[in-house]
Amino acid sequence: MSVLKKPLVTEKVSELNEAGKYGFIVDVNANKVEIKKEVEKIYGVTVESVNTMKYLGKVKSRYTKSKIISGRTPSFKKAIVTVAEGDVIDFYSGI
Repeated sequence: MSVLKKPLVTEKVSELNEAGKYGFIVDVNANKVEIKKEVEKIYGVTVESVNTMKYLGKVKSRYTKSKIISGRTPSFKKAIVTVAEGDVIDFYSGI
């Protein structure tokens, strides 16, 4: 299974793209070295740094006829990757 799950395409991360920073949802057990190697291999860019953050899943409740069902959404990990100046990652090239 790949370390990178999907790219982040939000307003906040799109604003960072102009500064050479790109966001990805990554495997929870992936470390910074694995993330760096995977991005360099897939996109053919030089990665300068990787910042990671873990998010705990949200608690959600659903009200049904008979009872309240509570659960938690899955936890996930985000990575913000800074690429070398002049390198660009194009997420929309395959569309």
